[in-house]
Amino acid sequence: MIKSTFENIKISGITCAVPTTKEILLEKYAPLFGKETVQKFSNMTGVVSRHIALKEQTASDLAYAAAKKLVEYKNIERSSIGILIFVTQTPDYRIPSTACVLHHRLGLSKDCVAFDINLGCSGYVYGLQTILSLMHSSNIKKGLLLVGDTSNKGIAPEDKSSCMLFGDAGAATLLEKSPGSPNIHTAMRTDGNGYKAIIIPAGAYRNIDASKKMTLWGDGNFRSDYDLYMNGTDVFNFSISEAPKLINEFMIEENTSVDDYDMLILHQANEFILKQLMKRTKFPKEKTPISMDRYGNTSVTSIPLTLADKYGNHFDDGMKNILMCGFGVGLSWGVVSAKINTGDILPIIETNDYFTGGNVAHD
Repeated sequence: MIKSTFENIKISGITCAVPTTKEILLEKYAPLFGKETVQKFSNMTGVVSRHIALKEQTASDLAYAAAKKLVEYKNIERSSIGILIFVTQTPDYRIPSTACVLHHRLGLSKDCVAFDINLGCSGYVYGLQTILSLMHSSNIKKGLLLVGDTSNKGIAPEDKSSCMLFGDAGAATLLEKSPGSPNIHTAMRTDGNGYKAIIIPAGAYRNIDASKKMTLWGDGNFRSDYDLYMNGTDVFNFSISEAPKLINEFMIEENTSVDDYDMLILHQANEFILKQLMKRTKFPKEKTPISMDRYGNTSVTSIPLTLADKYGNHFDDGMKNILMCGFGVGLSWGVVSAKINTGDILPIIETNDYFTGGNVAHD
């Protein structure tokens, strides 16, 4: 495993934002697929409802709302932020990086590094690894890790394998250099042999002339090459084998056990997978919160969203030792352990706001 230890940097704030529009699966999809089919899907995945972005609302709008709230709540001078990383697979544009748009909207200094990372399910832990590395090796004192996806914009509307699974969300995490803070530990892995397991085949430059016509695929669903495809069997087998294996190896490497952690926060893939991971890592359900019943699989945002769902209302203030694990698209996976003051985790906010200045004049 690629393992790192970071000293004197802490996670000092987390905020999440979801669209105001909320969909109940049974209400929306029973007329389309039948009540029994929808209920069976909910029983397997755990998803009962989720929040869906407006047509005009992008992942960066949700991340921006979270970042603005966090910066204001923490009373941070925007000129003190030296890095902004945005992790998403649903950017505003092919060019430029959406991080530059967010840099502009947040009014950050020119002395601030800003770039995107194209990752989904594992993106939060990979994003933490990246921003921690750059802060550790530079004079940057504060950084913003922004994440978000509006996955539903890239899913065929009658694809029963995924159209009911995903929710839209964004999040902001503030990191600060703080002498004497508990160490943060990370470990990452990738298996590019599985790159086709979760894929949108067209929309960039590999299949540039792909048709947008809906066709029947081998799994029995109609979609175009511009829609998300998941090989459910491959993703399931990968998730229940590689993710718990890394968690267990990480705890051995760190000389820790389940008892040393207050919570295991997992990427919210689906509830059946989460239960398998609990079983294979011996983490009890009391230490493994689930948020996807109300928010769906929110891709890169699912880990901070689950933290905010658990701790955002400050019913359980104090320093918690958190183990996080993200896994999925790529295929890629990783873990991060960090001690976080739950008083720095804010309640989830709802918004339908979107950026109206993003269109380009053709003059």
